[in-house]
Amino acid sequence: MDQDEPKTPLEEQIEENLRKVYQKTLDEQVPDRFLDLLEQLRQQDANHG
Repeated sequence: MDQDEPKTPLEEQIEENLRKVYQKTLDEQVPDRFLDLLEQLRQQDANHG
């Protein structure tokens, strides 16, 4: 689709829904187990660096 063409109502709705899903994902908390893993990796890096 050409950037200069106006979007159809369906395309606008799809774009809006994608933005909502993306924003919801950005707003999610990082699980504690991932934070723990990152901390372990930082410690390993500090011990080997």
